[in-house]
Formats: sequence, C-alpha cells, structure tokens
Amino acid sequence: MEANPLSDKLSRRALVASAAGTLALAVDPASAQRCPSTPPPRTKGPLVFRDMDQQDLDEAFDPSLNAFNSQTVNQRSTALDIAARGRLGAPLAAAYGTLQIERVLVYRTKSANAPILMYFHDGNWTQGVARYAAIAEVAVKAGAHFADVDFSGVADVGGDLNRLVDQCRRAVGFVYRNANNFGGDPNRLYLAGFGSGAHLAACVLTTDWAQEGLPADLIKGAFLGSGIYDLKPVRLSSRFSAVKFTDEIEEALSPQQHVDRIRTPLTLTYGTLDTAEYQRQSRQFALALQLAGRAPHTVVGGGYNHFELLETLRNPYGINGRAALEMMNLAV
Repeated sequence: MEANPLSDKLSRRALVASAAGTLALAVDPASAQRCPSTPPPRTKGPLVFRDMDQQDLDEAFDPSLNAFNSQTVNQRSTALDIAARGRLGAPLAAAYGTLQIERVLVYRTKSANAPILMYFHDGNWTQGVARYAAIAEVAVKAGAHFADVDFSGVADVGGDLNRLVDQCRRAVGFVYRNANNFGGDPNRLYLAGFGSGAHLAACVLTTDWAQEGLPADLIKGAFLGSGIYDLKPVRLSSRFSAVKFTDEIEEALSPQQHVDRIRTPLTLTYGTLDTAEYQRQSRQFALALQLAGRAPHTVVGGGYNHFELLETLRNPYGINGRAALEMMNLAV
C-alpha cells in the first residue's frame, strides 16, 4: 500500500445441511410460495428455457415474487447497516484500481493478524457501491477484518460482465498483498457473496493465481448465498438486459462449467422460498462440484425467501451469518 491509502421461525426456520451429508431439519427443497399464491390465468407462450416461457423465466429470477415482505426486510436491513456503521465508525478505504469506484472498505477487528472476509454484494450486477456495515459487524465482532468491495455497475462498463469479474479479482489480489498494512493475515483470506455477488465470487474462485505471482490457495474458503452459476437462462431473461451477453461470456463466466478450476472449500446456501431457478442453480452447482470431487457444505434455509436470507448475514446466529463464521472457524 501507499503511505496512507487506508482512510476514510422452528417449522418456518428449518435448516438442512446436505451435499456433504449432514441432515438437520428436513424440508422440501422444491417448496416455494408465490405472491399471489394463485397467479392470474394466462396462455403459456413458446418455451424459452427448459419448461419455461419468457414470463416464467423472467419470474424465475424475480426474488420478490416469493417475498411479499421484501420492502420491509430491505428497510430493516438498511436500518441495521446504519446503526452498525455508527458503532463501527468509518471504514478504511483503499483503491485497488484507478477508477473512483475501484476501492475496498475495510472494517478492522481488534485482533492482530486476523483473518479477512471479503464481500461481493448483490444487485443483478447493476449496483456498484457496497454498504453492508451490519454484515461487517458480524465479522468484526467475531474477530475478522471485513473488506466490502466496490465495483462498477455493469451498465457503466458497457454491459461487459468481464469487467466486474476483473475488478473483483484485482480487489482480492490487492487485499492479499496489502493485508499486513491493516493487521490482516494474508494466509487467512476468505470470500463471501450473495446473489449476483455470489456469481462474481465464484468466478474469482476459478482464477489461475499463479499468473499473478500469487499462491494457488490464497483463498482459504468461500461462502456463496443464493447465487447464479449458469448464465444460459440468465442470458435469456429480460431481467438482465443491462448485461451484453456473448457466447464467450456465457461460457467463460458460468462457474458451473469450470468446477475443475475450483480448489477452494465452499459453503453454498439458498432458501426454500428462493425462486425455483435460484434453487435449481444452487443444487446443480453443488452437484457439479460433488461429481468433481469437491462437494461443498450446503445449507438450505427452510421458509426463508431471498431477502430474508441476505438479512441473516447480519446476524451471527442467523443461518447465513453462522455459516460464514463457521467457514472461517470463528466461534459464534
């Protein structure tokens, strides 16, 4: 680093740990609820992907469809972030690139030589600025530094998803190389991502770090929540029109196609009230990893929708908060 770049519910809340084989409370992984529960009758159009027409496919990537309370949860989460920012104070900021958006916000824990958790946020790749202080507080209070990563909104880079993946890779390399400057242990670097952020994190995991002069195992574990791992249906959905897909991008940035490159131990989570496609993507990715001899630890939140699952990252005893801390071998 430069001289000073661092400135500035029981049935409803069931849990299944699968893929690795540990069963807690059984739930039907395909269960879900629509809002409204009975959709208006309509004539199905031509099939676009699997058994889905265009409307089905677009709805399959609309988390709010199964989340009548999405606005309430988001408001609650924003309040939690504001309160946590007040307790933690302003994070240290450091640039990992030349663009103004290319920076990491580091919330430091009191422990010396502490592990580091880097977080890639959700938002359909359209939201660049990260503001997740309540998630940071969970990590910091447990004894880990938290690095919130800012990256470009995809529309700001001409729809090129490769640019976002490159930014996230550079941010990881930067934090690894400069960990000692904020009391971090570069040998205990972990990633976390949710939604589209889980996709970015999964892409980072396929990186050949040796080409960067970095150790192949520089990432010691990764938490991926309700993520996207196969871009084919994403490319066909109108919900992601800001992304300029090509055959090359679809292939290169579909982590499910590159599980042979992933060596990092993984924790995958999703909810039974995530939409069907988010659930399918997580299950298929877990299966691909398992077949490649890299079975992840899979946690299924029974009765949780997409927004509620993200909220649990803000609670050390929540499904995702606990899973992220356990990944880093930190006590709850």
